[in-house]
Amino acid sequence: MKNLSIRNQLSGTVQEIVRGPVVSEVIVKTAAGTLASVITTRSVRDMKLKKGDAVFVMVKATEASIQK
Repeated sequence: MKNLSIRNQLSGTVQEIVRGPVVSEVIVKTAAGTLASVITTRSVRDMKLKKGDAVFVMVKATEASIQK
């Protein structure tokens, strides 16, 4: 993997891909739980993503909120 400034990186496995005409939802199972990412359908195609692929989920957020 290339060097990245994003520190929140989780390895996981693609569980499902819900393809749309422009964007797709990629569901990834990680040790921390299941995460969903919405990326362009073109990116899904270019990366040749499919169910069962090993991937990294990188999370970069400007805010984290907590509710009790």
